[in-house]
Amino acid sequence: MAQTKTPARAGTLAALADGGGPETVIEVSDLVKRYGEVEAVRGIDFTVSRGETFGFLGPNGAGKSTTIKILCTLANATSGTALVNGLNTATERDAVRRNIGLVFQDTTLDTYLTGEQNLRFHAELYGVPRAAVGPRMRQVLDMVGLWDRKDSLVSTYSGGMQRRLEIARGLLHAPHVLFLDEPTVGLDPQTRSSIWAYINDLKQREDITIFLTTHYMDEAEHCDRIAIIDHGKIVAIDTPEALKASVGKDRVQIQTSDDRAAIGELAAVFGIDAAVHEGAVTFAVASGEQFVPRLFAELTIPIKSVSIARPSLDDVFMSYTGSTIRDAEGGTGNEFMRNMHRLRSGGRR
Repeated sequence: MAQTKTPARAGTLAALADGGGPETVIEVSDLVKRYGEVEAVRGIDFTVSRGETFGFLGPNGAGKSTTIKILCTLANATSGTALVNGLNTATERDAVRRNIGLVFQDTTLDTYLTGEQNLRFHAELYGVPRAAVGPRMRQVLDMVGLWDRKDSLVSTYSGGMQRRLEIARGLLHAPHVLFLDEPTVGLDPQTRSSIWAYINDLKQREDITIFLTTHYMDEAEHCDRIAIIDHGKIVAIDTPEALKASVGKDRVQIQTSDDRAAIGELAAVFGIDAAVHEGAVTFAVASGEQFVPRLFAELTIPIKSVSIARPSLDDVFMSYTGSTIRDAEGGTGNEFMRNMHRLRSGGRR
């Protein structure tokens, strides 16, 4: 696809109002990254549209951070191409950097400086005109709720406050694309929820595209589209709802007076493979709500309780990869999960 290049936004914040540039903000084609004999990224292709929140979902070591480093010009691809806002990440590195903001997985703030000093230093690096720094700094600090702490040393900030300050810093020079590499890793659930409230709010205020990596399922739900990446390859890409719909089957869990006998009867009467998981007999069927009345009518083992769960993104990941993200990160197999994968996907790998 032909791309229209946008002038780099060095030395001015006039682009805050422009919204120019190509509609395909990120275009990756046959991207490969090798470290010696290790192939971290294995020929991936995807595009991201202007204004989209796009997520890379996968376990640690899947290739998420390597891809984001290539897109942000922090690593060179072994082969393939990557364009950001119409600019080639290999040959137009400085221009790409002026068009992006980046929040790293690990904090890069100077904790011995104040919040304001961190932002002013960033503004100098990116050539933001001095007359524009004050108003823009007030704008982004208000956006993340830190204006009243701008004069405090960053060493006195909580982990969540530091994350919010990094997001404000990434926005200061008005980038077209904001990259968030595991933006809430290590934070407690309440703080993670708060960070996402700020991220969703900034999408309403800024003309910006967000590209994030995560291994948290609930974070991926915030995305307009998700690419599931495993062992350096994209195995599925679509909206969260479409991906969940692709799994097809519901998860049913029952508690009985004799779980072993119930598992045997489910196989004999219904042809269903089941296993005990989380203290309940668990299996996958299409249209779980319609199946449950048959279950009560035809299963001779007394049922104490029943629950039905629609497919989740964890189910999607398991369906396409054969394991959960937790299993993938732990490096150990889980036979029940693999059985559920086979049930849901009909053997798809």
